[in-house]
Amino acid sequence: MGKYGKKTEKHEEKKTQVKNRIVKKGIALLLLCGMISGICGCGKKEAIKIASKPMTEQYILTEIMAQLIEAETDYEVEITKGVGGGTTNIHPALEKGEFDLYPEYTRTAWLNVLKKEEMEKDNDRLYAVLQEEYDAMGLTWTGLYGFSNTYGLAVRQETAEEYGLSTYTDLAGASPQLIFGGNPDYIELETGYARLCEAYGMEFRDTMQMEIALKYEALKNREVDVINAFTTDAQLAANQLVLLTDDGGFFETFDAGTVVRKDTLEEYPELKGILEKLNGMISEGEMQQMNYEVEVNGKEDKEVARQFLVDKGLIQP
Repeated sequence: MGKYGKKTEKHEEKKTQVKNRIVKKGIALLLLCGMISGICGCGKKEAIKIASKPMTEQYILTEIMAQLIEAETDYEVEITKGVGGGTTNIHPALEKGEFDLYPEYTRTAWLNVLKKEEMEKDNDRLYAVLQEEYDAMGLTWTGLYGFSNTYGLAVRQETAEEYGLSTYTDLAGASPQLIFGGNPDYIELETGYARLCEAYGMEFRDTMQMEIALKYEALKNREVDVINAFTTDAQLAANQLVLLTDDGGFFETFDAGTVVRKDTLEEYPELKGILEKLNGMISEGEMQQMNYEVEVNGKEDKEVARQFLVDKGLIQP
């Protein structure tokens, strides 16, 4: 082999060494990028998962929570609206970690989750028991919003003025002159209409059964004078109606509040304080009006929730 052959051989060897160094640097760079990517990935939290029952009120409440959380943190929020079966399916999913939190009602939890046969009349005692037993499940209530979605009795404003009605006791005195309208389930329920009349001494001139969707129309058209209602029904804000005061405490309250997983509160340290900002913040009248805006005025629940938060000074316009 001549001198030119040796030079060529050395040149090729040098090229190979350079190529190997480049490859090694490339591999090292790729490994470094992978490590950085892994570190960044580990720091990113999963979205907070909120569930709701299939009802307008719950859609609004979940939007209120989600928008407040996103406004005050960099946490991502994912809402599952209208879970069929409500508490029956949401609560087990919450225990399994499929959801992180949802709006619930105290006595719904008492009856459907704790399976209590006797209703606790004292609201503070009931809430204390809920907290104790939910704690054992790895869950907690972060507080109550300030309103109760429970049973009530409604009359037209003109009827209230004519007979001087503001309480159930007032209604009992005028009942012989009035017609009561209610859905069959309520009229026939052993602990419903009959127990109500017995408790207050009501004796209505007549009683009419009708589907839930028709009650308010019948009241508006003067076919009936009194109907059973839910205290946050949108229709209460839609018409000139008066929701009478249950002065004898006949109907138990179903106070609304947030149930959340305790490990979620640990993973998202700012969450508890944010949720507690909603405590005592929503009145029955405000919840009625928000339901009305969605169900009657056709607004989006997101829009109504945002306006509520702006009006309360919880987020910026």
